Amino acid sequence: MTAKVIAMINQKGGVGKTTTMFHLCRAAVLSGKKVLAVDMDPQGSFTIVATAERPPEDSVGLADTLVQRNPLSIKDVMVPGVWEGLTVVPTVAESLGYVRDEMVVSGAGRERRLLKALEGIKDEVDYVFLDCGPTLDLLTINALTAADVAVIVTETKLLSASGLQKMLQTVQTIKTSYNPGLHVADLIVNKHEEKTVSGKAWLEDIDAMHPVAMPLIPKSVAISDSEEAARGLDQWSNPRSAELGDMYLAHFRALEGAK
Repeated sequence: MTAKVIAMINQKGGVGKTTTMFHLCRAAVLSGKKVLAVDMDPQGSFTIVATAERPPEDSVGLADTLVQRNPLSIKDVMVPGVWEGLTVVPTVAESLGYVRDEMVVSGAGRERRLLKALEGIKDEVDYVFLDCGPTLDLLTINALTAADVAVIVTETKLLSASGLQKMLQTVQTIKTSYNPGLHVADLIVNKHEEKTVSGKAWLEDIDAMHPVAMPLIPKSVAISDSEEAARGLDQWSNPRSAELGDMYLAHFRALEGAK
């Protein structure tokens, strides 16, 4: 068994990428899969919502596996997630930002540090999800270099649509330079407002750049509220919870079949 590595990306913030990854992880563990979630955003948002106990600021985390000298292994830093079947490689305090800055002046091999760090764990889990920050930096490049597939999360809004082409070009650049097998397996439209004219128009523009995966994830307080409470949609009391949970399950099923 070798885990499929999935990089969750968008260089625009606020599109709900971390929230989407949270609910995809829930769909995976409900499907009986062992999941390792890696928080690659220096802000550490996924760590806050998905760890069983929030790690102290002086604890080890992802940064300690990416340092140039004497790195720790992934197993040394991973912690239990909020559900059985989920393990998290956390980001704490400001350490990951420091390592990212150090990479800028590092030499050869800096793009493959995460790939190397994951080698010791990929045979023990089914999926590795990478929550990338909203920027194209060496952390995101490391994630795309280590990933089997990328998932782009976007919105049907002007700034999200205008940044999509650049994100697709970035994936192609990483594919050419570092990771020949990389491709976009899923383009998830999040916070979609179907009844608005602008939402429909931007959806058409996005779909013209890259096929949009179905179902579209609607704007819903149940999605964000359940994440903030560290609960899956199946654990959340809302009239639409079951329907919304099935949407994330459908996207996970599509990722299962992605080559």
